[in-house]
Amino acid sequence: MIIEKKKKNKYFITMFRKDDIVKVLIPNVINRGYDYRLCEDAEIGNFVRCSVMNRQYIGVIVGAGDSGLDISKIKPIIEVCRLGKLSETDIKWIYKMSEWTLMAPGAVLRLIINVMDAFNPPPTEQLYEYNFDNTCKMTDARQSVCDAFESNENESMSVNDVINIAHVSNSVVKTMIKNGILIPTQQREKSENNFNYEYKDTGSVVLNDEQKLAADTIGNAIDKNEFSVHLLDGITGSGKTQVYFDSALRAYNKGKSVLLMMPEIALTAQFMGRFKERFGAPPVVWHSNLTAARRRNIWRGVANGSIKMVVGTRSALFLPWQDLGLIVIDEEHDTSYKQEDMGNYHARDMAILRAKIANIPVILASATPALETMYNVSIGKYKRLRLNSRFGGATLPNIETIDMREQKPESYKINTEDEKEVNGNLSPQLCDEIANTLADKKQVMLFINRRGFAPIIQCKKCGWVAECPECSIGMTYHKHIGKMVCHICGKTAELPKLCPQCQNEVSMRGMGLEKIQEEINAKFPNAKTALVSSDTIMSREALERLVHKMETGEIDIIIGTQILAKGHHFPNLTLVGVVDADMGLFGTDFRAGEHTFQQLFQVAGRAGRGEFPGRVLLQTYQPEHPVIKAICAGDRDTLMTADMESRKMAKMPPFGNLIAVIVEADKESRLKQYCEQLANVAPTLDKGKIMGPIPAQIYQIRNWYRMRFLVIGEARSNLQPIVSNWLSKIKQPVNVRVKIDVNPQNFM
Repeated sequence: MIIEKKKKNKYFITMFRKDDIVKVLIPNVINRGYDYRLCEDAEIGNFVRCSVMNRQYIGVIVGAGDSGLDISKIKPIIEVCRLGKLSETDIKWIYKMSEWTLMAPGAVLRLIINVMDAFNPPPTEQLYEYNFDNTCKMTDARQSVCDAFESNENESMSVNDVINIAHVSNSVVKTMIKNGILIPTQQREKSENNFNYEYKDTGSVVLNDEQKLAADTIGNAIDKNEFSVHLLDGITGSGKTQVYFDSALRAYNKGKSVLLMMPEIALTAQFMGRFKERFGAPPVVWHSNLTAARRRNIWRGVANGSIKMVVGTRSALFLPWQDLGLIVIDEEHDTSYKQEDMGNYHARDMAILRAKIANIPVILASATPALETMYNVSIGKYKRLRLNSRFGGATLPNIETIDMREQKPESYKINTEDEKEVNGNLSPQLCDEIANTLADKKQVMLFINRRGFAPIIQCKKCGWVAECPECSIGMTYHKHIGKMVCHICGKTAELPKLCPQCQNEVSMRGMGLEKIQEEINAKFPNAKTALVSSDTIMSREALERLVHKMETGEIDIIIGTQILAKGHHFPNLTLVGVVDADMGLFGTDFRAGEHTFQQLFQVAGRAGRGEFPGRVLLQTYQPEHPVIKAICAGDRDTLMTADMESRKMAKMPPFGNLIAVIVEADKESRLKQYCEQLANVAPTLDKGKIMGPIPAQIYQIRNWYRMRFLVIGEARSNLQPIVSNWLSKIKQPVNVRVKIDVNPQNFM
């Protein structure tokens, strides 16, 4: 092995020789590293192929072996993979992230090595092209397949790629092949596309003085190669995107890689056009809805350094970056950055941790920053750059409330044989304003953050409620498919004609966006409407088509969920109506007020972004609520100051630390027994406490039962070692899962 001198008289190993013993980190949920014998020379950070229990893995060399085992008992490495490498700062980040989240280092590495095909020769398989000249009838399923090809630049796809991306059945694909809509190409190795785009400033955008000052401040940090966090705090429409585009180009021109993180890939519907206009070429886009071949090519391109600029969701943070120079986190407050499936982490916080270790700047962009971010600004950890005016001279919309205690919605008739009359949800004032807006040839947006038609199916007599048989939540009726759907596991069921318990009539209660569309169609029959939710927008191309229809005036009234709240620019949209502004205000989450303000403020920002002034109407039963008043007054900072004080008194983040321990089991008896054992050995904290166990709010998910502990400590308390030591005292039974969530965003 070769040893080199480091600063402060410390020594470290940079390269190992053949037959040296090295420690290899394996990407699985329990691994902390195993010793192997090298088959050839290698360095720290090299990817290697090795076996564990006769199963092959791709791992990473993280240091010298330390097991002390006899060399005869140490397995040899099968192959050193010459595909990029992880830097020492990357490896340090893996272990630091592990310490913070209490995920095993191997579980963190699994987030990076998540494209196993990247290390294999390109597979040979039958590929198909989409026949755009076909004259077959276009169903929704076939349109989804068409979108899948367009989202991958019309590259040929395998059958599995089409199924996975378009979310259609195998029978749909087979029928399309039979009908000549999909044309087979020869079997071949998929050639790699290295996405060799070259970016330059096309000069299409000139920053105003306010934007230029912000861009220059960030640019200085890029030039100095120093860690710093810049909060780009600008009102909706103030040009935050163009400021961080300028910063991205500066880093790129220095030969650095750049990551632009977005909470949802749907945000790129209009973003892609702005990017290409500014840089002369499109970005490489990374998200979960890509073909296996495209994921492989992008992963390899980032690993070998040929891809320097990526726009992606939170998983893009874990690409094998080479010489990363800038991270941008757009809509940094968005809860989509919180991962709760393959380990619990907050991508924004882990990006800042990565940037700190690598000594590079970070940009956080938001019109409604998270309270934790504002706290870090107040104590000087983050730098705040304000953008106070809308780009191009557009004005902020006027925001008003409609007091639903006084404005009673009028009923409407639906198209049935008896023209049944049902209760409405839209106030007379909102309906009048919709009529006036349509008369002026302008567009309307109605926002309700609830999918489906009706969230409650209940018997009028005995009180029976339709619940998911596998999850302890009620099922929502979706009219467009004519079925009830569980919004947790996705299970569907037929709507019962009669109550299964007493055989009396069942009713649908509450409202979703489909019900609002029904009311709009009844009251404004000549208006062209469109729904936008995760049920109707299955791809970026579908969203782009809808955006195009809005821009060309083919839609008069657009009705949608939070997908509409983010990033879209509709010049002719002048009226935004929020159907139920109170929906998110009350719950167990101490962030409820903050999240409601952020969401409604983003929705309000869609109005009046063009040359015409905008107006926003909030239907509410509590117009005097501080959050509602703050939105109307545009007084974000006063609300955040009050929220900060209440959290300080309650010692909630950022003035305290929380760790949720969620225990799940396939049997209630096993769950309760294990939780009781944990409770019996729970430590006593000097400046904190451990609460629980209590049943989770959603007690059953996919037939697994759930209970929660909550560990509470002061802001500077280091709770992670305490929790780790506590959980190690009781052996975890078979068919019991323990999830640890540091500073949880979800308390369900």
